[in-house]
Amino acid sequence: MTVRELDAAGITDPQLRLAYTRSRHLNARHGRTYFLATRLLPPERRPAVHALYGFARRADDIVDDLGDTATTGERAAALRELEARLDAALAGAPVREPVVRALAHTAGAYAIDPSFFRDFLVSMRADLVVTDYATYDELRAYMHGSAAVIGLQMLPVLGTVVPREEAAPHAAALGLAFQLTNFVRDVGEDLDRGRVYLPADLLAAHGAHRELLLWSRRTGRRDARIVSALAAAAALTRDVYREAAPGLAMLDPVSRPCVRAAFVLYGEILDAVRRDGWSSVHRRAAVPRRRRAVVAAGGVARVAAARLGSTVRGATVRGAAS
Repeated sequence: MTVRELDAAGITDPQLRLAYTRSRHLNARHGRTYFLATRLLPPERRPAVHALYGFARRADDIVDDLGDTATTGERAAALRELEARLDAALAGAPVREPVVRALAHTAGAYAIDPSFFRDFLVSMRADLVVTDYATYDELRAYMHGSAAVIGLQMLPVLGTVVPREEAAPHAAALGLAFQLTNFVRDVGEDLDRGRVYLPADLLAAHGAHRELLLWSRRTGRRDARIVSALAAAAALTRDVYREAAPGLAMLDPVSRPCVRAAFVLYGEILDAVRRDGWSSVHRRAAVPRRRRAVVAAGGVARVAAARLGSTVRGATVRGAAS
């Protein structure tokens, strides 16, 4: 399947094919929902999505998974080195790191604004030193680099039926919604890394705070104040999904099933957290595998309809021209 995608995308250089394959493996291993949705894209567009994911995953691994003995300074240095390699690759210099090589090729092929990648790395560096956010506005500023620009990077790959700048705010909002969903789901895991992404003002409005979250994580005991705060965070996240929703119809029809599937499945993570009693301080909730399969099957049907429609439109245009 990887070979078919690379052939469809016209990627023939052996080293570049290996670079894209490495990015695809990272997506398949770590981005379960994201990878499933990507399977609904036309084959020729999938490698670019894998490249975008692979680079983001590489940076995230430097921040969180470089090894227990790595210091903050060593992680910061590794991020600087990654950015230097990216700058070199974007300038046309040869680089050895596969995810950087694939990303630079994708950025050139789809004319993706390089500032999106630099903004992303700014937020990754923030994760090395910032452990919480006082307000939602502060968190949203962080998420511009960590999430909104991911949506903006994706937009040229997905394609639009309106001017790209019209769809851009919705694409950015979808990136925010996905990350906010992760924050609601991963409270306990983030605590283990020393971070609280739920804004302090949101927690305080429900009588919760960082120390209470840590107590709940440590003891395994529930607290109504945490439940209330998580429900409020989920409601806020739903609002951001509503900001993003109009952008679905602005996408190229052949890309809509992919993004719609991600939209539905990520939204249902919030439902899974609710069904689990808002216990994300203690464990990670997940959308059942059967439900993911149902959404994917619906996406396949939409893909077939979109491609048939594209073929019919193309035939009509050719017939009119002849």
